[in-house]
Amino acid sequence: MSTLAPLRLLREPSNTSEGNQSNATVAASAGWCQGLDIPNELFLVLGLVSLVENLLVVAAILKNRNLHSPTYYFICCLAVSDMLVSISNLAEMLFMLLLEHGVLVMRPSIVRHMDSVIDMLICSSVVSSLSFLGVIAVDRYITIFYALRYHSIMTLQRAVVTMASVWLASTVSSTILITYYRSNTILLCLIGFFLFMLVLMLVLYIHMFTLARHHLHSISSQQKPPTAHRGGSLKGAVTLTILLGVFFICWGPFFFHLILIVTCPTNPFCTCFFSYFNLFLILIICNSVIDPLIYAFRSQELRRTLREVVTCSW
Repeated sequence: MSTLAPLRLLREPSNTSEGNQSNATVAASAGWCQGLDIPNELFLVLGLVSLVENLLVVAAILKNRNLHSPTYYFICCLAVSDMLVSISNLAEMLFMLLLEHGVLVMRPSIVRHMDSVIDMLICSSVVSSLSFLGVIAVDRYITIFYALRYHSIMTLQRAVVTMASVWLASTVSSTILITYYRSNTILLCLIGFFLFMLVLMLVLYIHMFTLARHHLHSISSQQKPPTAHRGGSLKGAVTLTILLGVFFICWGPFFFHLILIVTCPTNPFCTCFFSYFNLFLILIICNSVIDPLIYAFRSQELRRTLREVVTCSW
């Protein structure tokens, strides 16, 4: 079974004794906990769909000058992160298939080196995806609460520095994760980062929706039509909330998997949860498939440009 490279390393705890591993294997093989066998073809299809969708999003943002703003640049970076997930998955599957069928013959040292490269690529995309979701949330928050000062706060130079910083931090953190992936401290840092970003975005969204609701009540009491800016801000907040919900659903089981590895590596119930690891991988890939669909349906400008890109109306 082919899986995403770095996630495969975290499939099961590494600090269990042989006896405990034997007991865990027995528990996992029980009739009520057989896990889920997912064919390689499903990983391949989802990876290809995600790659095409995110390529279209990037092409649309680059094509339409109206989308050349910090917000859409951040969305473009998020799409690139999702593309890296797909490319890493496809590259690993192709690499393994060529080795298994004898088409590609390489020394073990080179194979390990290639695997490390794929590991770092996918881990970097994971960290950058979560980071850019946080950056987009902060950007939308500034748009709503500091609308008149937005262009002076979020300048193009600051946007470029932010994007470069995220990619640099993602690369460094992924290198550390791959090097010390068996350390519980590293896993706790990764879990802590996920929880921190999740709480940050939740707080920002709750504040944004509180303001939006207050505006709607004020407009209703004054019997005035809503302004385009307020309507756009509310729509943007809804879009980001959907993105956050999708991310939590798709990535939550995997991070819960990491928590169980740290807290109860030999418990039979935890071992049962570990046996569904392939399902967690499918959910991760589904996240990169769903995100572009949300952009297309929630942004009229981007949806129109996507249609032009698909029909080659350049």
